[in-house]
Amino acid sequence: MEPELAIQEFLEYVVAHLITRPEEASVLHDRDNGRDLYRIRLHSDDAGRVIGRSGKTISAIRSLAIASAQKHDLRIDVEIDEVD
Repeated sequence: MEPELAIQEFLEYVVAHLITRPEEASVLHDRDNGRDLYRIRLHSDDAGRVIGRSGKTISAIRSLAIASAQKHDLRIDVEIDEVD
């Protein structure tokens, strides 16, 4: 499996198990200027669950994704997009 796809699947799995509306969530992958960008699209009610207190949950998710990416010499960013 390609590392980019593995990271996307990891993010989808983790996010789906944290939120109450997994059917409305998605992880989009784009490449921009040598970086892989992962956008986590969530219903606005679920954003707080993924962000966590003081951003600790999303920080942990980002850290794991970045560690995996570095193992494969990739540079990534993980962002959250809220959808109503």
